[in-house]
Amino acid sequence: MTNRRSFLKSLAGATAGISLASGSFASGQETRDRLGEVLPKRKLGRTGEHVTMLGTGGYHVGWTTERDAQEVIEASLEGGVRFFDTAESYSRGTSEERYGKYLTPKYRDLIFLMTKSTGRDAKTVQEHLEGSLRRLKVDQIDLYQVHAISTPGDVDNRINNGVLDVLLKAKQEGKIKYLGFTGHQNPYAHMRMLEQTEASDIFDTVLMPVNLLDASYYSFIENVMPKALDRNMGILSIKSLADGRFFSKKEEANWTSDDPVIPNYVSIKQAMHFVWSLPVSVLISGNENATFMREKIALARSFSKLSEDEKQNLIDKVKLLAESGGIEYYKRKES
Repeated sequence: MTNRRSFLKSLAGATAGISLASGSFASGQETRDRLGEVLPKRKLGRTGEHVTMLGTGGYHVGWTTERDAQEVIEASLEGGVRFFDTAESYSRGTSEERYGKYLTPKYRDLIFLMTKSTGRDAKTVQEHLEGSLRRLKVDQIDLYQVHAISTPGDVDNRINNGVLDVLLKAKQEGKIKYLGFTGHQNPYAHMRMLEQTEASDIFDTVLMPVNLLDASYYSFIENVMPKALDRNMGILSIKSLADGRFFSKKEEANWTSDDPVIPNYVSIKQAMHFVWSLPVSVLISGNENATFMREKIALARSFSKLSEDEKQNLIDKVKLLAESGGIEYYKRKES
């Protein structure tokens, strides 16, 4: 308990550093654009960019109906979201295609656009990148990420197969503005990537699970976040509700729980405000319809930073659930 409380306190200063003053807007930043009021923004590590504290997840944009996907995009823009995530692997490019149809033609100048590649060799990553540029209908991607690293060995193999080399070349050519990497299975894969790139320091961001349960189980927050912050990287948060497993039911995954995290232990507001109270640049939320998207936007607008004691109390409430490992099913204990 004492160690965890001290650890959370050590992150408090970093959180203050990325959460901008005056309603979370930096001096001179506009709180509105031509579409209306923009959500509060946070610093994206060392990039010099400021991104909205809430981002739209592209996975759901790919698998939901086209009409719902369009409405999610429109609700995001209307609600002030300006960060959009996707990947070439999401529904075999469908997510990117829908962004290329409903997002980038009219709103490219307003948004921060991120996509990623699961490619494990240079040739595949090059093909993925060119396909993403084509589907998204853009000349440059703001953030391109090495996607879904799974183990330290996977990291070594991708590096040995030239994945980072092809991305650095694409960055030099202006096709990519910033570089990052992602994963949700294994914090030691992330740590390996940080170790392998310590000298080159090529990455600007890292994407990983950040939620109440992660703090007590095979933790990205504890193992990866401090190291990434030492490198002044932007932290991109996913799975803030453990891919829907915080709730009693998730029909598309055949998930049910007789003792759900929400509402038996915490509220959805507490769960999401916990994440925003840590030094994350953006919380990326996947929503299959506009109603869910608007709910997340409202939670962002209502954000009030939790104290260290409040965060610790929430962690303690769900610690036993976390340690079972069943809810964060996507984690794999492979070193």
